[in-house]
Amino acid sequence: MIKRPIAFLVSLLLAGCSLAPDYQRPAAPIPAGYDTSSASTIAAVKATDWQQAFTDPALQKLIDTALQNNRDLRIAILNVEAYQAQYRIQRAAQLPTLTASGYQARQRIPSTYSGTADAISNTDSATVGISAYELDLFGRVQSLKDQALENYLAQEETQRSTQLSLIANVATAYMTLLADQDLLRLAEQTAKSYEQSYQLIEQRYQAGISSSLDVSQSRSNLESVRSSLAQYRRQVTLDKNALRLLMGTNIPAGLSSGLPEQDLTLLSPLGADIPSTLLTRRPDILAAEHSLKAANANIGAARAAFFPTISLTANAGSMSSSLNKLFDAGSGTWLFQPNISLPIFDWGSRDAQLDVAKVQEKIEVATYEKAIQTAFQEVSDGLAAQDGYRDQLQAQQALVDANRTYYQLAQSRYEKGVDSYLTLLDAQRSLFSAEQGLVSTRLALLSNRVSLFKALGGGWQQK
Repeated sequence: MIKRPIAFLVSLLLAGCSLAPDYQRPAAPIPAGYDTSSASTIAAVKATDWQQAFTDPALQKLIDTALQNNRDLRIAILNVEAYQAQYRIQRAAQLPTLTASGYQARQRIPSTYSGTADAISNTDSATVGISAYELDLFGRVQSLKDQALENYLAQEETQRSTQLSLIANVATAYMTLLADQDLLRLAEQTAKSYEQSYQLIEQRYQAGISSSLDVSQSRSNLESVRSSLAQYRRQVTLDKNALRLLMGTNIPAGLSSGLPEQDLTLLSPLGADIPSTLLTRRPDILAAEHSLKAANANIGAARAAFFPTISLTANAGSMSSSLNKLFDAGSGTWLFQPNISLPIFDWGSRDAQLDVAKVQEKIEVATYEKAIQTAFQEVSDGLAAQDGYRDQLQAQQALVDANRTYYQLAQSRYEKGVDSYLTLLDAQRSLFSAEQGLVSTRLALLSNRVSLFKALGGGWQQK
């Protein structure tokens, strides 16, 4: 009957009691839902199933290569391993460390001290025991372990957030490259057309049909588009460099040479009544919450510092004056050495440490709330932009069609001598500008879908 109370006491001494405040998740400082005035739909895929969101085979290959070779992601993964090891270290501090030690000493004692002839003293010992094991009566070690665990979990979520950002960045960089290749091709085609127009005007000038003003205007138009051509060539090279850095290796051959007409992403529909609280499952928000929990646990450790610290050192073994008699009967030895440290006066150091821990928790609360507010804004902006970009793309396509008709009519009327060359130049410039705007609008629409995918943490599936 006595064994049970003893076992209970031992478990109580080992476990201790935590002085950390009970954790309460802060209320999300955002509305309960999003503005559903538009008919937008958003992603409904798991963050790990990015292949379901990005269906372009070339883009999938680029993302997969980046996930294997990107150095930032590799560093994030290694940081997770480091925090995991730190947690194991702190967890091991809750249990006694058993050590074995051996000791041998030989000492010559001069006759002037021994009173007889010179003497040789031999001492041999072998012990097994624990050293300076802290009894966690007030949960200090437990709180430190909890803090290390939450820091490890926060780092895990940070690694997931890095991976998600990498996926989105590769998709955006790829689409930017395709868009700039479209603009480069458009500039090449326009430059070729302007070159032919310039040669025609030059011939007409030599024949006395056109004026020198027409030649100068045509030349000005040609040099302007040549400048754009050099700009887009440079930009395509920079885009490839940026994509190569994200991938961590060379860009494979055989990529598309421009944006496809269809959407590069396929995002499954999700009801517009999605609750905004689902954002709390976003990796960066989960990381912020784990950091908040770690700060909460740190308060428990700071509070425990006000109470006595009890540590135990104990060992048992054998001791003898000769090695061959070390384990003979009667050579046994043991040591039991409890130690207690009671804080009395430290000029307010522990009070200040507790205040620091409390302030740090308040900082983490604000950081967590800010992360939620930022995520809500990103999703809201993405949803609001979807319909706007679609309408803008349709309007921009109509503008291109109208300007193409305008250019064809202006060219025909100029050749017939009905309109001046200035009208034809204006039509050329308007068509080139409208076609540039169409490519930029298509890129903005696709980039917004990628941003929305990222803002939702890779998409959600309601459970």
